[in-house]
Amino acid sequence: MDNKPVSEKVSAAGKATAADKAAECEETTTTARAKIKSTELFRISDPIHFLALGFGSGLAAKAPGTFGTLAAIPVFFLLSLLPLSGYLIVTAIFSLAGIYICDKAAKDAGVHDHGAIVWDEIVGFLITMILVPITWQSVVVGFILFRLFDIFKPWPISFIDKKCHGGLGIMLDDILAGIFSLICMQLIF
Repeated sequence: MDNKPVSEKVSAAGKATAADKAAECEETTTTARAKIKSTELFRISDPIHFLALGFGSGLAAKAPGTFGTLAAIPVFFLLSLLPLSGYLIVTAIFSLAGIYICDKAAKDAGVHDHGAIVWDEIVGFLITMILVPITWQSVVVGFILFRLFDIFKPWPISFIDKKCHGGLGIMLDDILAGIFSLICMQLIF
């Protein structure tokens, strides 16, 4: 991708094209909006934003994904009271609903996959913990594994993260990170 400003990009006619100007304007707007405080982009009183922000945990000034994953732990403990089929059904519903929740919150904020949107982390952690014995050690290991896969994004997670957009893209890379973590958890526990 050409990183020159529009003033330096010229078409064959010697002028910056309208598409170049529009692309730079959109990129500048998205970058500028990403730097605005999360509390100014989201309304915690909006139920969709409340869920997308992981019950408010995504508003943490540093490491919102980590705080979102921490917010998933009590959700996991509550869901672990259900039979396996109930746990899987709720996790699937959270995953499907997350596509809409994350998409709407991202569009409302004007930033794709804003760091404050952490519903995907909650779902990813729930996937990580499927069929894992409930101990403090398993929760800590599951937390660490999921965060590592989510942060470092090995292939194909990185591919999905770059190529898939909208609510599906926001959710899918964390779902894959959860699946990778789940495989590791099954090997460990």
